[in-house]
Amino acid sequence: MTSAAQYSALDAWVDAHFDEEVRFLQELVRVPTDTPPGNNAPHADLTAELLAQMGLTAEKHVVPAAEVKAAGLESITNLIVRRRYGEGKTIALNAHGDVVPPGEGWTHDPYGGEIVDGKIYGRATAVSKCDMASFSFAVRALESLNAKLAGSVELHFTYDEEYGGELGPNWLLSKGLTKPDLMMAAGFSYQVVVAHNGCLQLEVVVHGDMAHAAIPDSGTDAMQGAVQILNALYALNHDYLKVMSKVEGITHPYLNVGQVNGGTNTNVIPGKVVLKLDRRMIPEEDPSEVEASLRRTIEQAAAAFNPPRGGKKLRVEVKRLLLSRAMKPLPGNQPLVQAIQKHALAVFGEPIPALGTPLYTDVRLYVERGIPGVIYGAGPRTVLESHAKRADERLDLQDLRRATKVVARTLLDLLQ
Repeated sequence: MTSAAQYSALDAWVDAHFDEEVRFLQELVRVPTDTPPGNNAPHADLTAELLAQMGLTAEKHVVPAAEVKAAGLESITNLIVRRRYGEGKTIALNAHGDVVPPGEGWTHDPYGGEIVDGKIYGRATAVSKCDMASFSFAVRALESLNAKLAGSVELHFTYDEEYGGELGPNWLLSKGLTKPDLMMAAGFSYQVVVAHNGCLQLEVVVHGDMAHAAIPDSGTDAMQGAVQILNALYALNHDYLKVMSKVEGITHPYLNVGQVNGGTNTNVIPGKVVLKLDRRMIPEEDPSEVEASLRRTIEQAAAAFNPPRGGKKLRVEVKRLLLSRAMKPLPGNQPLVQAIQKHALAVFGEPIPALGTPLYTDVRLYVERGIPGVIYGAGPRTVLESHAKRADERLDLQDLRRATKVVARTLLDLLQ
């Protein structure tokens, strides 16, 4: 059979089994994996059962409860499906099942997997339970050819991406449970991502001196101190606009404070306020220098705060919550990039660029170990369009269909 005939056969298999693929995705969406709280083992059990029904045996790798609890989660079972076809390279396909909680504003059931006007709605339909489906069915399509192949494919379905991946891919890699030669991580259909931002998350605890609101000068207002620190932090974004990345698709660093908690009651001067900040780092930045700079900014803003006469000075504690290093392109990713671009052009009918993204993902954990990887999968042109991490997250089912074909064709090229 010629290559063209094989590609056509793969496409035909995906078309013939697409309704089954959509039902599989619906089943994955209907079991919540909100993280926090991060009770994700039940979803892994369901996924393993559904895979087994399709002839794909999944190894269950249970992360010890103590490690999960220390990370602030409840349960994690990571899955590996190994498909060996002969001697040769191993290609890993990684997608994560954990998601952020749905939040408010939904007009569709976030766990319904409802299909309306050719789109499937629900949390993780676009990021990234969709690619648990696309990757699984791409492997099944590949095997339907009964072609002579050299190498192996592994499916890595993990459950810690929202908390940084340390107990997901990093745990599997550090335990020596997998060592692929190439990898592809869940992504969107209209670009091959070869680089991404890093992320530093810090917790800042501002300690003042709690007092009665009727006599505010008898205490030190931690909320006012926190506001001074917030203003200093947000002022940095003006400077970050001048620090431009050379990676296409990535612009400049930026900072966001995503959580502020503090105080005990409306009639009490707050004695403690907790800030949680997120600093996105472009690939050219040194994470240690970024963290040191942020700590200086926080310390200087706290020191400049003037408490009431005789009041206590602010005391500030800074703790790192997450360090996700940027993904930088490795030369060995070119076979993946070229194959995906070739087949995406054929299937989607338009050029698919290779560029960077301001997101951060699990793929960096593979790349840090010298494993060339890219990000590609089922999804729209932009994160905004997908409503990822927003209400009414959705996926165009035609993007799921076409991405499955592209991944199957790419695996065929790389394993022949």
